[in-house]
Amino acid sequence: MLSSAERLYEVYQKRWRIEEYHKSIKQNASLTKSPTRTVKTQCNHIYASIIVYCKLEMLKIKTHLNHFAIKYKLIVRANQIAWQELKKMAA
Repeated sequence: MLSSAERLYEVYQKRWRIEEYHKSIKQNASLTKSPTRTVKTQCNHIYASIIVYCKLEMLKIKTHLNHFAIKYKLIVRANQIAWQELKKMAA
């Protein structure tokens, strides 16, 4: 039988995973940045955010990076490509 301290620790560990999920889906999958107005488009946005979160989880397992590091790498790479295209256009 678990002591109350062990049980509290166990519950806190489960709760922490849920907190990490909410933080990541809001900040990395843009759940809170929804420009939608209708219920249907809001549902679609939530669904798309959950899909993005799942893809981030798969990348996390593959790359051993957290969601924030993955997002950072994607942004840096996108900026590099955009800069190269800008230089081509200016030439």
